[in-house]
Amino acid sequence: MDRVIYTAMSAASQTLNRQSITTNNLANVSTTGFRAQLTAMKAVPIVGYDTPTRTMVVATTPTFDSTMGAFNYTGRNLDVALAEDNWLAVQLADGSEAYTRNGAIEIDENGTLNIQGYPLLGDSGVLTVPQKSQVSISSDGTLSALGAGDKPTTIAQVGKIKKVHIEPHQIVRGDNGFFQLTEQARNENGMVMPDNPQAKLMSGVLEGSNVNPVTAMVDLISHARQFEMQMKEITTADENAQKANQILSLT
Repeated sequence: MDRVIYTAMSAASQTLNRQSITTNNLANVSTTGFRAQLTAMKAVPIVGYDTPTRTMVVATTPTFDSTMGAFNYTGRNLDVALAEDNWLAVQLADGSEAYTRNGAIEIDENGTLNIQGYPLLGDSGVLTVPQKSQVSISSDGTLSALGAGDKPTTIAQVGKIKKVHIEPHQIVRGDNGFFQLTEQARNENGMVMPDNPQAKLMSGVLEGSNVNPVTAMVDLISHARQFEMQMKEITTADENAQKANQILSLT
């Protein structure tokens, strides 16, 4: 009886974890360039000072859904989208490089291009443009800026956006929402990935989230029913144990 309760308890705990992951995916259904997290169950034996006993089931998020999200036309010059398996590079606070599919580029008061507050990287480091200039982006990532009040003939190239080709198995999602290279990928390619000159950008377009809200809602209902069934198993096992104790006390 104890094994039944333990098994049901372990399953109920991991069902709650899966529900939280599905809820997070659903909450990001409108997040630009978001990649849905995928869950998997992993058996982990309990090892102590004695012989290993039982096995605990743990929910993990080993990977993400790499399918493309829908492209949405915005008409904004600083909005860009990329082809599949190509990523934009940003610089994190510790100086390391991270990757994102979010192409909503902003320019701060210092003229630095950034995505979600993190500097956007180009072929020679962080990208900056003259303040109050009109910026356009070509398909190869070249940035052109026209200063305020300048003639159209004075437009100049001020940098080139770095575009990185990465396979889904080479990156992992960080706590900040950006993706970083796995340890194996860093050992094979170094700490940063090289620019991919073959990658093309689409200006005035943003890639939406690849989360299907209908599928996510169905998964939430399924998780709730699974949890209810597992709790019922625990209650039934407890009632059977009480009745068995009553029979033993009579004998």
